[in-house]
Amino acid sequence: MRRLILFRHGKSDWHAPHGSDHERPLNKRGIEAAKAMGRVLARSGLDPDHAISSSAVRAKTTLEFAHEAGGWECGVEVTDALYGTTAKGALAVACEAPSDAQSLMLVGHEPTWSEVAHRVTGGSLVVKTATVVGIDLAIDDWRHVDTRGSVVFVFQPRAFAGWV
Repeated sequence: MRRLILFRHGKSDWHAPHGSDHERPLNKRGIEAAKAMGRVLARSGLDPDHAISSSAVRAKTTLEFAHEAGGWECGVEVTDALYGTTAKGALAVACEAPSDAQSLMLVGHEPTWSEVAHRVTGGSLVVKTATVVGIDLAIDDWRHVDTRGSVVFVFQPRAFAGWV
């Protein structure tokens, strides 16, 4: 059994100076939501064994804030392959995850995360900003990640206001 965790980046700051979409930073709400999700996962014992983020600034910093706030000890990678990709592309990145990682977090963007969730569960789910979705897969190797699984949790920051 493996767990795929999809984490959509926090709210970004459309008004901050940035040269491109790739460089757009998080806004204050996005930073706080990322920290909250990091603490929620850690307190629930659900922090990942390994995390791979899109190279976009808003995704990388979402992971950095969550990792630090939750005190996670997992390995972290950043890749251009998760920026502007498809569900198939995101799952190809997951296929390359370390074999010893039982839970893998991918940090990225919409609409890809909703498409990944649909592809591996068959269900319909819209992954809002800073939402974390856990999907259990009956596999023993990440090379088989493109299979049917079950959503086991969906955490949205607003549900934990005042809790973390």
